[in-house]
Formats: sequence, structure tokens, C-alpha cells
Amino acid sequence: MQNEVFVVGDVHGEITLMKKLLEKWDEEKQKLIFIGDLGDRGENPKACFLLAKELVEQKGAVYLKGNHEEILEKFIAAPEEYAQNYFLNGGLATFESFLHDHIDEEYSPTEIAMMMKFHYKDFLAFLATLPLYYEWENYIFVHAGVDLDKKDWHNSNPEDFLWIRHPFHQKKNRTGKTIVFGHTPTFVLHGDNDNSDLWISDDKIGIDGGAVYGGTLHGVVFDKDGLKHDYKVRK
Repeated sequence: MQNEVFVVGDVHGEITLMKKLLEKWDEEKQKLIFIGDLGDRGENPKACFLLAKELVEQKGAVYLKGNHEEILEKFIAAPEEYAQNYFLNGGLATFESFLHDHIDEEYSPTEIAMMMKFHYKDFLAFLATLPLYYEWENYIFVHAGVDLDKKDWHNSNPEDFLWIRHPFHQKKNRTGKTIVFGHTPTFVLHGDNDNSDLWISDDKIGIDGGAVYGGTLHGVVFDKDGLKHDYKVRK
């Protein structure tokens, strides 16, 4: 019986850390949740994306959409418009892992998008199904945060679930629930480049330890009563 959740922070292509962290997951007791941003940058984005997809389909894991999943989808839909921004934000590493190194030197953005649609149609269809948030017990799990000015946080703009930063971090949490989020590395939230620990404030828990930048990949266990354990892996 699953009476806990195991929540994985922003992986960003770090497949070795991801696999090491998942060794701590107890699939009999714990629902697995990925907070989003599985690819772009890192060691092997493709492997991270496809492992998460497999765990959703075979083990009932929850994979929340992150802003990097959204940018990937936007690139596929309008490659010439989004190529420069996406490549600068780690997208090139994703396409090199799916296709081959230096792909941008050989093919145009439009051609790269066409190859992705041809070879990875099922994966792209899977991305389109990812939820923006997940509720469990007294928790909200979301990639970036919610609009705390809304009377009902469910009515947040979809972009806020994926992209919001300072307004969410700074405003009072009146949802009555604990909000667990990624997106903003915790060293930014702590104001200390050497501190990649969880950020906990006002019933908000930031779990993006900036693993791809040399920080920590967190695997956080919650039960209905609160935070139970924080597993940490680093390069």
C-alpha cells in the first residue's frame, strides 16, 4: 500500500544521479513524483526523459510538466521561432542525446523538429499528456509554483505553474496546503551558492538542488504528517 510519496527534484539530464536516487525509492510504499525538467543540459537528457516515461507507464509514477518540457514542445511546433532561446537554455543537449552530436551544425531547426517527430512520435505525444500539478493529502506538487493572489490557486495561469518565481516565493501561502516545487534552484532561494539544501518557508518547500550545476538532486519522502526524509545525491 502506498501511503507516502517520493518526490524527485529537477534532474536536467543527470541520468547517473537519477538512477542512484531511484535506488532509494520504495515502490511498494511510495508514489513516485517527478517535479519536472527532466532534460536539457546534463549527461544524457534522452535517458532521463525515457526512464521517467517508462516509470509513468509501468509503475504509475507522476511526471509533472516543467518549463523545459514546455519549451521543447514549443520548439517542435515552431522550430525557427524558438530555436535560439531553446538551444541557449539546454535544448541542444537534448537534441544531441536524441539524435547525434553537433546536430545544429548539420541540420536546420525545422529539420531537427521533423526528425524528432519522425523518430520519437510516441515520446512527444507523451509530453503532451503531462499534468501541471498533483494533489495528495495536504500537499500541492507543482513545477514552479502557483499564483497566491488567486482566491483559488487552481485558477492560476498555466504559465505560472511552469514559470513563476519571486511572486510565489515572497507572497503568503494561504492555500491551507504545503506546496512542494522545483524550478528555482535552492541556492538562489537561500541566497548562498554553496547551499543546495531544501528551502522551507511558509509551508513552501523548494526541492531543486541545482544538481546539474554541481548541487544536489533531492528525493524527498512525505507522508500525510509531513516531510519524512530527504535523500541527497551529488556528482
